[in-house]
Amino acid sequence: MTLFFENARLIDPATGTETPGNLLVRDGLIAATGITEAPEGAEVIDCAGRCLAPGIVDIGVKIGEPGERHKESFRSAGRAAAAGGVTTVVARPDTLPAIDTPELLEFTTKRAAEAAVRILHMAALTKGRQGREMTEIGFLQDAGAVAFTDADAVATDARVLSRAYTYARARGALVIGHPQDPGLSHGAAVTAGKFAALRGLPGVSPMAERMGLERDLALVEMTGVRYHADQITSAASLPALERAKAAGLKVTAGVSVHHLTLNEIDVGEYRTFFKLTPPLRAESDRMAAVQAVADGLIDVICSMHTPADEESKRLPYEQAAAGAVGLETLLPAALRLVHAGALSLAQLFRALSLNPARLLGLPQGRLEEGAPADLVLFDPDAPFVLDRFALQSKSKNTPFDGARMQGKVLATFVAGVQVYTSNNQ
Repeated sequence: MTLFFENARLIDPATGTETPGNLLVRDGLIAATGITEAPEGAEVIDCAGRCLAPGIVDIGVKIGEPGERHKESFRSAGRAAAAGGVTTVVARPDTLPAIDTPELLEFTTKRAAEAAVRILHMAALTKGRQGREMTEIGFLQDAGAVAFTDADAVATDARVLSRAYTYARARGALVIGHPQDPGLSHGAAVTAGKFAALRGLPGVSPMAERMGLERDLALVEMTGVRYHADQITSAASLPALERAKAAGLKVTAGVSVHHLTLNEIDVGEYRTFFKLTPPLRAESDRMAAVQAVADGLIDVICSMHTPADEESKRLPYEQAAAGAVGLETLLPAALRLVHAGALSLAQLFRALSLNPARLLGLPQGRLEEGAPADLVLFDPDAPFVLDRFALQSKSKNTPFDGARMQGKVLATFVAGVQVYTSNNQ
């Protein structure tokens, strides 16, 4: 199949450019961007001046298979991703049971084949995500694991971690950590401070994140492993990250879109859809994280999609499950940063598409000849009010319910095949 996108606003994060032009797709790959006329027989798609960008590569998505399929299945996650312009989902291993054996990884890989988008899998770093014994990293890598993480189950035994990191380095594997001191953060519901005290909620200092990051960076320095911090959300953590990069350590960092666009005050009157891990931070931390993304210190923006059913959210704030869905809201929420003048569209897609693809060694995330035609067509200025019950995800736990948003996905393509079309283009 040959597609010709005309009258597009091409967003290329690899070159950092945003230019009017056309794009040709042939046999699932980008064939050219500089031609002026459609070849004979090509299907012409008039973009009408809307934005055409590389599809989003979303690292750290929780899908409830196995064990919690009622919260999210591969099929529903695939539909949600396509509706959000996410063409590659990188799934977390914090399932029931955890993805810690090649057999379980093969099971999820087969189940993921029914999704509308590409789904890659991370595997657990330690067995059962319990931090006591490392998994069979080599076998899991051979079975298709693209990275290794225990997600938010932070190991306390540095000796176990050092062995796992050393083995991962020998295999060239990527380790993804969740920087947090588990002792300080245990039982915390919000970030410590005046707001937490006024609400009478147990809080954790942002320094818990810095302490966890400093420990992980010391292990990275000792072992030489490739390491990605899944969420850097506090200003206190940024100097340590900057020093590690300046020292030449193989370190990258990400942040969720929720921590870039919301702050601790949004919790309001105990609104559990705003309960996240780590908790929402102060406005000064949010602004510092946004600036770090603009500067390239934080490399990746992700949804940290974590579905939770109504029963686990409609509880007192301390007891409610943490996490929010984000596959469909990732792009419109992130566009708030563009409309605020904090990021350009090219900078945004550097963090949404190019950098996560590079981190995982994928060819996606760029608009260049030979790259996979994983694309999102969107109108960055289209306004709408989010209705959580209209989301494709099985779970509806979004903090943006009822929020006025700006930026709609119009169509999503995976390998040149259209997997989503908006009903109201």
